Amino acid sequence: MSNTKLNAAKSAIELIPKKGAIGLGSGSTVAIFAEELGRRISEGEVEISVVPSSYQAYQLAVLYKIPLTNLDIDPELLLTIDGADEVDKDLNLTKGGGGALFQEKVVASASKKLVIIVDESKLVDRLATRFPIPVEVLPFSLGVVRRKIEAMGITPKIREAQRKIGPVVTDNGNFILDLQFPEPIQNPTKIAVDLKMIPGIVETGLFVNMTNEVHVGTEENAYILKK
Repeated sequence: MSNTKLNAAKSAIELIPKKGAIGLGSGSTVAIFAEELGRRISEGEVEISVVPSSYQAYQLAVLYKIPLTNLDIDPELLLTIDGADEVDKDLNLTKGGGGALFQEKVVASASKKLVIIVDESKLVDRLATRFPIPVEVLPFSLGVVRRKIEAMGITPKIREAQRKIGPVVTDNGNFILDLQFPEPIQNPTKIAVDLKMIPGIVETGLFVNMTNEVHVGTEENAYILKK
């Protein structure tokens, strides 16, 4: 287990309330967090239920015996713990490397507080520096969406499945396009709006002005970035 991921998860676990509903994100660092949350629940330290943002998060909750809820029962969450592919200097995020960006954004938007747990390799000055920006796309609209994205000077590439022929299919039955920008993004708010205005794009992996805290794990400990 990576010390950097472990330290990030341990830092965020201190934010868990004694009682209530929270959002549970996806990724390897969140998996470490979920294990510790399950332990605290089983030992009676906290009474927490979670809204999972993906099938992976759902499976983590089942594995660690974390009670489940949903956004119909708990439409306002105390906080969400999630990971990220990139975090810029303004705490904007690139998410969706695991393909769960749409549900992750819905859960994050339902939360009073969004807490991100990462290691230092995920920190960048500007988004699209190390990772492409994913967008979730209705299969019916794939051709026209590709054309409109290319007209913006961006190169879209459909995400292909591993050990399965054809594209990745999201939890919502859609496809993912990974967008390669000619240079890192200077104005993520504008890009996010421009992409969402294309009919057929369900959601983007740009999480702009949503993050409250980023817990960054190092080999020795963790530190916290806030706006």
